[in-house]
Amino acid sequence: MPKPTTCPFPGSPLWLASVALMVQSVISTSSTYRRPAPGGGGKRTGLMERTLILLDVNTRSPVQVLNDNFLSLQLDPSIIKDGWLDFLSSKRLVTLARGLSPAYLRFGGKRTDFLHFHNLKNLAKFRGPGPDYYLKNYEDDIVRSDIALDKQRGCKLANHPVMMLDLQREKAAQMQLVLLKEQVSNIYSNITITARSLDKLYNFAECAGLHLVLGFNALQRNPDSSWNSSSAFSLLKYSAGKKYNISWELGNEPNGYRSMVGQTVNSTQLAKDYTMLRTLLQSVRYYSRAHLYGPNAGPPRKNAILLLDGFMKNAGSVVDAVTWQHYYMDSRVTKVEDFLKTRLLDTLTEQITKVLKVVNSHAPGKKVWLGGVGPAWAGGTSNLSDTYAAGFLWLNTLGVAAMHGIDVVLRHSFFDYGYTHLVDQHFNPLPDYWFSLVFKRLVGPRVLAVRVAGLQRKPQPGRVIRDKLRIYAHCTSFHNHNYVKGSITIYIINLHRSRKKIKLAGTLRNKTVHQYLLQPYGTDGLHARSVQLNGEKLLMVDNETFPELKPQTLRAGRTIAMPPMTIGFYVIKNINAYACRR
Repeated sequence: MPKPTTCPFPGSPLWLASVALMVQSVISTSSTYRRPAPGGGGKRTGLMERTLILLDVNTRSPVQVLNDNFLSLQLDPSIIKDGWLDFLSSKRLVTLARGLSPAYLRFGGKRTDFLHFHNLKNLAKFRGPGPDYYLKNYEDDIVRSDIALDKQRGCKLANHPVMMLDLQREKAAQMQLVLLKEQVSNIYSNITITARSLDKLYNFAECAGLHLVLGFNALQRNPDSSWNSSSAFSLLKYSAGKKYNISWELGNEPNGYRSMVGQTVNSTQLAKDYTMLRTLLQSVRYYSRAHLYGPNAGPPRKNAILLLDGFMKNAGSVVDAVTWQHYYMDSRVTKVEDFLKTRLLDTLTEQITKVLKVVNSHAPGKKVWLGGVGPAWAGGTSNLSDTYAAGFLWLNTLGVAAMHGIDVVLRHSFFDYGYTHLVDQHFNPLPDYWFSLVFKRLVGPRVLAVRVAGLQRKPQPGRVIRDKLRIYAHCTSFHNHNYVKGSITIYIINLHRSRKKIKLAGTLRNKTVHQYLLQPYGTDGLHARSVQLNGEKLLMVDNETFPELKPQTLRAGRTIAMPPMTIGFYVIKNINAYACRR
């Protein structure tokens, strides 16, 4: 991650005066320190406990201004195969997605390049396998549900019977084994997206306030290796006829095609394909000005960097934003400590630097998206990548990406098979969902520079702050009407196994603070699948109502005390920051 001490910040006299006063205060306190007598029952304060972090923020101007849809979502096309697409009309699922709007919804992933569009309203044979004893009744229920939804106007929402959902979970569990086997073997079967499927997908996005980004299959090739756009043109004509407001992309991780299907698409050919797609969009009047994103390169190792460089050289002007993907680890992780390694968290900074270097060498100022990110690849690991511990990676991703000016971060996945999603198959939010909800409510697109200093009894310059205490600052979201423009939101990740004390200095000194402290709920610790906010467990009130996110008010001048292994959001009220007033 970026080192806080190197962030651009003016040498403010107010900051220097504040630090001097606090140093004097800390020295005075240290001189009266008395070590508790052995066995005296007093709580011994360790070295790390006595560390005081001084924190200030540059409120004059933002260092980055991001997309309003900075935190966005992804759905994998496997949702068609495992049957969950038929349940995107669930009132509860739509409510949960709406809680994270405004956002993009990318419909893409590994199986993007195995999607085939058929302009057919309903094809039961494409629904996939299921146990014989319930398949017929299950299919009949789906058809009846579709008919009922068709009669609704506007958003088409449903409350599915419990029995119907239970049967779907059985089907999805069996299909998950098939999907995971495909992922491990790298042998994928085709998926058919029908007109009915597209209608359901678009209805979900529209009802939830999400903008759909749809990927075309890039592996449909002519004998001369050029892209075969016939299926894409059919999909475009259907979508235009329905006036669906969609943005587009082509393929997913083209640098990995050789290992997946034994076929290679080099950067020159990929650039020609994107140029062809842009021409195709312009030929359909409704999409003549539609946005196009790509090339969805994989993590920037050698092959991906070479492909991205060649693509930018030949087609950088064709796309509206450059997209790439990052995963922190594979699914073979076995312990929660794997999610807490600072070296692992810092790999994102290294990869962003590589991508920005290539993009800026060909198209300076071009928007860059992190087009697919999750805590673990290959579906993740149960009881690890779907727990509180994974939240450290997720919040670190948002903070680092924002500081580097990554315009949009698309989280894989909102709702899906595997263990890296935000919502489980009972439509209950997982910890990363609650982190995302609080982020959406409090954090705006204007990124501010942070300045920190550490005062320690035995100085270890920068180490405590840089490695395990990560601090980011933004203007508070303008969509949050509980705070006036000019407020600042700071979010902090404490990876230490001890409490950390933070004193607001400079422009932040003596301001009232609203604290939103997120901790694991229950006895499972970092393995918890539930979260508490300021001591209260977060639960949906009903299918349409979120819990109230109540802050704890910290009086002006009070030191922030962050418990070990926690994530906190802190809104500095009434600061009237110049960078946040516009």
